[in-house]
Amino acid sequence: MPRIVCVVAARPNLMKMAPILRALARTLPQLETVLVHTGQHYDDNMDGEFFTTLALRAPDFRLQVGSCSHAQQTAQVMQRFEPVLEQAAPAAVLVVGDVNSTLACALTAAKKQIPVFHVEAGLRSYDRAMPEEINRLLTDQLSTLLFTSEASGTINLQREGISPARIHFVGNVMVDTLQHELPHATPPKEVLRQAHLAGFVDHNGSYALLTLHRPSNVDDPRRLRTLIETIVKLSADVPILFPLHPRTRAMLQLHELSGLLDTPGVACLPPQSYRDMLGLMKHARVVLTDSGGVQEETTALGVPCLTLRDNTERPVTVTEGSNAIAGRDPSVILALGRDILRYGGKAGRIPQLWDGHAAERIADHIGLWLNNQDDH
Repeated sequence: MPRIVCVVAARPNLMKMAPILRALARTLPQLETVLVHTGQHYDDNMDGEFFTTLALRAPDFRLQVGSCSHAQQTAQVMQRFEPVLEQAAPAAVLVVGDVNSTLACALTAAKKQIPVFHVEAGLRSYDRAMPEEINRLLTDQLSTLLFTSEASGTINLQREGISPARIHFVGNVMVDTLQHELPHATPPKEVLRQAHLAGFVDHNGSYALLTLHRPSNVDDPRRLRTLIETIVKLSADVPILFPLHPRTRAMLQLHELSGLLDTPGVACLPPQSYRDMLGLMKHARVVLTDSGGVQEETTALGVPCLTLRDNTERPVTVTEGSNAIAGRDPSVILALGRDILRYGGKAGRIPQLWDGHAAERIADHIGLWLNNQDDH
């Protein structure tokens, strides 16, 4: 029986892996999947709850790496993943996204001459200061099958010398999960009630949503202060809900900036479940974020999004979707935010193959690849 090891490490990975595992079980019932969780996310609110919501089975292996420096984390994943490969002896390793575990597991597999399948291949910000950019570039060079989520990914890979025969444009698996879970999204009123903030949003139900977690934004105290002060100014125009990522909360406390958020227009929330976050995004007037996944989700929902970075590795969210690059300049963020509040912002359109069937296409390509291996 053929066997594939599937790797998850962080919350976005879970949202991508859930539909893939379902599609593999339907399309290739003879295929055995081994689920490995590296433990890169270790906060249960950021991770464990997602297994339940997404109906993901418990991992077959937990590497329990946790949080440490990039080098330590990558090395520990490799050290702990190698015995898994020796025990499982898979036909291939499937990795998703661009976290340290993605690269670490791809590199370990490649060293053992095990083919690597990369889901969400080819995305490029062209900013090598982003650790994820390094992970993306190297993982793609190591991969046998590369599944792209937007046309730019395919173009990038071909430009980097990867054979077109290895590249498959399949669409966005994140949208598969979004469409699957959207009917179960929590109404914002319920999220606010649970957070004891029932009176925070006015009778029109109008609010903006903010997420911040990238080290480039939250680890630098001056940059973090500037962003928070800008958000507080915008909160004079619209109430802002701010689910706090554990890293962001820690940095606010470390740099003694938490007091900036003691303002009537900003409500800090704990990390949200996927369904809670989906409900908050769906009904927001605007979402401000530094998350690549949120850029995709808002485009899929047709909700205006402002990216608080100078670039994006998901350009289709800007060229076709509802996203705009605001950068970190307070005057630009405020001008774009107020323009959306005044005129509604752009709804964009749904990009090609963001139709909820990306995982099925991935499963089909894996089936063809396995058949070709049998023929040889």
